[in-house]
Amino acid sequence: MIKVAVTGNIASGKSCVEEYIKQSGYKIIDADKINHEILSYDENIIREIKNLFTGYDILSNEGNLSREKIGKIVFSDKEKMKQLENILYKEISKRINRFFEENKSESIVFVSAAMLFESGFYKDYDKIIFVSASSDIRKKRLIERNNYTEEYAQKRISAQECEEEKIKKSDFVIENNTDLCELKNKTLEVLRNLTNLL
Repeated sequence: MIKVAVTGNIASGKSCVEEYIKQSGYKIIDADKINHEILSYDENIIREIKNLFTGYDILSNEGNLSREKIGKIVFSDKEKMKQLENILYKEISKRINRFFEENKSESIVFVSAAMLFESGFYKDYDKIIFVSASSDIRKKRLIERNNYTEEYAQKRISAQECEEEKIKKSDFVIENNTDLCELKNKTLEVLRNLTNLL
């Protein structure tokens, strides 16, 4: 089994690449969705996170953890970010390993993970696909898609390691500075290259 990670900085188009991989018939799990599930349903982890952010407003109007509010705190406080990651990564890793076990008959499996390099998980994969887009385009997407202010969009972009360093550690780079049609074609080309490794 070839384990392939798909990553990219915020608003790079990673989710679209993930969808094209799924449409091509491959098994792929999204670490960001696992994260979302944990924050919504895992009572032990929710309790740990509430303790970590004692004194902060981190709940939605419905009384659930607000990813947006937590995000605004941790993107301004690197220590809090690290503490939050330590709580989440252990459970995310456990679920990804379960995914590998459930799909061990597959020749290639994919894991989509935005924080692949920051978490150190990149060392666990045979190949890495990095989805790249210029910081100006990513900022524009964040402002239009998420209604972020320009200042907050820039803060989110700056919180991640620069693309150049991540590209050096990646095996395939898919540039997404144009349109979805070209992005799909580039993704399919990478998938062809991966199948040639079998």
